[in-house]
Amino acid sequence: MSRIEGAISILAALGLPKAQQNERSGLTLLALAGLRPKSPWSAAKTPLLRTVDIMDFMREAYGKNYAPNSRETIRRQTLHQFEQARLIDRNPDDRARATNSGKNAYRLTGPALAVVSSFGNKMAFAKAVAALGEQFGSLSADYAGERDLLRVPLTLPDGRAIVLSPGAHNELQAAIIREFGPRFAPGAQVLYLGDTSDKHVVIDAPALKGLGVVVTEHDKLPDVILFRSAPTWLYLIEAVTSHGPVSPKRHKELEVVFGKSRAERVYVTAFPNAAAFRKYASQIAWETEVWLADHPDHMIHFNGDKFLGPYKPL
Repeated sequence: MSRIEGAISILAALGLPKAQQNERSGLTLLALAGLRPKSPWSAAKTPLLRTVDIMDFMREAYGKNYAPNSRETIRRQTLHQFEQARLIDRNPDDRARATNSGKNAYRLTGPALAVVSSFGNKMAFAKAVAALGEQFGSLSADYAGERDLLRVPLTLPDGRAIVLSPGAHNELQAAIIREFGPRFAPGAQVLYLGDTSDKHVVIDAPALKGLGVVVTEHDKLPDVILFRSAPTWLYLIEAVTSHGPVSPKRHKELEVVFGKSRAERVYVTAFPNAAAFRKYASQIAWETEVWLADHPDHMIHFNGDKFLGPYKPL
């Protein structure tokens, strides 16, 4: 039996779905255990690896060269299931790391290491598999509880309470609802709010349709959509912590989706602070707005002469 076949047998013994009993998942398990073709199973270890590190290991140790665009497949079709089965922990070095961070990393859990390292010893292997099953509930609850402590609680203007997954991006989105909305969109409804781990946390498709906007699964919506009925304005807001301001290209993309709306569009790029804004200042489209969460009372207007004139305090 080859190392890859052995890894697939381990996954089968642990009850992983058929869709994860394949070469890709077997190689992923071997990478996470640091096991090369001639390494004994007892030499399994627990390196902390990003998806790209796993792919590098597959190529270097087993000559399996997955295309760069396979990274998302490995994450969604193998690592996600490994995490659910409690074979791995995601970001044990930083539980607060955002779900969409390029630094996301994975490590075998202790019970999973015991299973892999005992493969080949029938009695020890059976005992380790049983132990992992017995510990599943408490391990899963502990892990989920630790993650929940880092989630971002948010109360929407209509009183609904939601929680966003951990990370700077969602903290900025929460600031948009809590700080930007009351100041610059008083009384506005939240028609859409995304999440780095859940594409649509809030989506009011009927309200959008009533405004002449039909949303499909293929539309790349802004991070936050607010609607204010008087005046009739749609606020299309991008929350930027690592990429994605309202650039000229992004402005055109959004106009394709929202251009027929009966509401006038207000395009806003939100940044956590001035340092983040400076990185993207040259990319901001004209006729749009910029808001900084650490200076919530002010806006930066990229609107030509619309606001030209002497400042007069209220």
